[in-house]
Amino acid sequence: MWSTSESGYPVASPYVRTFWTAVLGPGAVADLLRLATAASRGRSLRRPTGLSQLSVVGLAREVDGHIEVRTVIPPLTTSQLLGLPASIRRLHDQQTRRDNRGRSAAA
Repeated sequence: MWSTSESGYPVASPYVRTFWTAVLGPGAVADLLRLATAASRGRSLRRPTGLSQLSVVGLAREVDGHIEVRTVIPPLTTSQLLGLPASIRRLHDQQTRRDNRGRSAAA
């Protein structure tokens, strides 16, 4: 696993499954979830077909012949959001407003 100090969402969260899938496609996100599960269980997998996509957006990387995946997935960037259909952007806005209200209430 690849841990950072950045804020974001757990790898198996609905945010990742919904919005990162809209950006990367279901195959790459399924690879991300499989990699994260295998890493948490200390298992190895064959090289996933979506690894290059995951690497380009910084969700996975290869270090010394091993694949690492983030434990916390960042929110989409503005440019990623702009590439999505308006309906998904609206859903994203609603989700992030709910998330921000929840964080404010917890503080």
